[in-house]
Amino acid sequence: MSILNTSLPTAVDRQPRRSRYAIASTHDQQLLESSPLADFIVFVEPESDQVRLLNAFPLIGVAASDTGATELENALKRIYRFKTLPEVPIVRLNPSTIATEAAVIAQVLESGIDRLTNHVTKVHTELVMLRRERETLFENYRAIENAFHARNWDSVTEIFSHTPSIDPKDEGFANLLRESEIEQLFPVSSYAVSGFALHFRGLPSGRSGQLIVTLDYVENGEGIAEWLVPYSSVAADWNFFSLPKACDGGHRTLRLRVSATGGVPPELSLGNVVTNERYAARARIPHADLDMRPLAFRVFTGLPGVRPTSLPNVFVPTSLIAGRRVEDYRLPVELLRGVTNVSVSTIVPDFPTVRFLEHEDAIVCHPLAEGITAGAIRRVISPGTVRISARALIDHPEGKPGAVGFLLTSLSADIKGEIAALGRPGEKRPTALFSGWTEITAMQPADINFMLDTATTRAMDLVVLSKATAGSVDFSWLKVFNFRLVKHIEARPVQEMANAR
Repeated sequence: MSILNTSLPTAVDRQPRRSRYAIASTHDQQLLESSPLADFIVFVEPESDQVRLLNAFPLIGVAASDTGATELENALKRIYRFKTLPEVPIVRLNPSTIATEAAVIAQVLESGIDRLTNHVTKVHTELVMLRRERETLFENYRAIENAFHARNWDSVTEIFSHTPSIDPKDEGFANLLRESEIEQLFPVSSYAVSGFALHFRGLPSGRSGQLIVTLDYVENGEGIAEWLVPYSSVAADWNFFSLPKACDGGHRTLRLRVSATGGVPPELSLGNVVTNERYAARARIPHADLDMRPLAFRVFTGLPGVRPTSLPNVFVPTSLIAGRRVEDYRLPVELLRGVTNVSVSTIVPDFPTVRFLEHEDAIVCHPLAEGITAGAIRRVISPGTVRISARALIDHPEGKPGAVGFLLTSLSADIKGEIAALGRPGEKRPTALFSGWTEITAMQPADINFMLDTATTRAMDLVVLSKATAGSVDFSWLKVFNFRLVKHIEARPVQEMANAR
């Protein structure tokens, strides 16, 4: 109450108020304008049809006479019809003490209500700013959400790539792919990977042969899929290798192996030099161009089996090897040297029909006019073998055509008896596995791919077979080389060590 009883300083130069909280009739305007409430009052005409309350929010009515009070009540009734103001109480002031009473009311309005109103105004301004910021955030969120959905709506999305960087000094990997294999790690998690693409910078004129591409996990050696792609199907650009099922949530490291069998393979492209040697391409045989350079590849996630629209072609896996570890190796020269003649024929030529060519690492299996020429390599098929491949060629321009094949026999089997049984189709030989005959002509190489229905369960002998398909076998120097075996081994689950402390 001591504050309310303190009179307002009269020496303060007041600025016109923007907000007015009291209302009065123009009948009392002369008396009230000379009081301390002059800056707080908005005056209304009692007989006017229009009431202007610009920058005013009346909280209290003030009257200095009965006529002024009556006119103010009539004016307020017109205002109440618009339902814009609450009911305003009217305070009667005594003209003789109007200065003191008006000062008390002015101090209450200025000290309490005005401060509260200013505070509410500031809060309202802040709320308006927050609302605008919220709308901006919502707009940004919607933009991000639209971008997210647009990316998710893509059937296949690229998550990593090494663009081709062709160096004119690159010597190529033709011999490297045929004699060894190139290994490349993908520097991404395997989760949701649905395929990858390899870039080939050029195609050879003779496109006879096939690429062998395998994908597996590094952590446990478990295989994923294998692709056998003929050279003629490869495009001189990006080639997409799809998976029928995207990789699961194991978050493992993917390893790619590429090799070739047959003629000169397409040229793989390399990317720019990388700083991490782990993710550079490598091979069993050293190659200068592989020094700290990765293969040019792209990794994709999304719907499995769907080709990215920017890529010209797609290859589906030849076989799925999930849950197994893959061993892809070539027969050592020491084993090929031990080939023995087990031919079944009534003809005894004056030249060796089965022998090993030391300088070419190949086995000669010259067909005869009658019977089957055969060379046996003992104990080279180990348990778990699922595929045997090789390259065959009649190495003479005038060589007569023939046929070549593989036969797998158990170690205790009668090899000549098994070979003789091939001429009797109705006789079943459960102890032997025959690849079938592949016809071959002069100077036209042929690939032999013997895919087994189930992996072998025991060690076996490999027999190379040849026979005539025409009336003559002149110059039919049939060579079989580049022997390659693929073995599947059941992968054991990786056991993680837990820290018990």
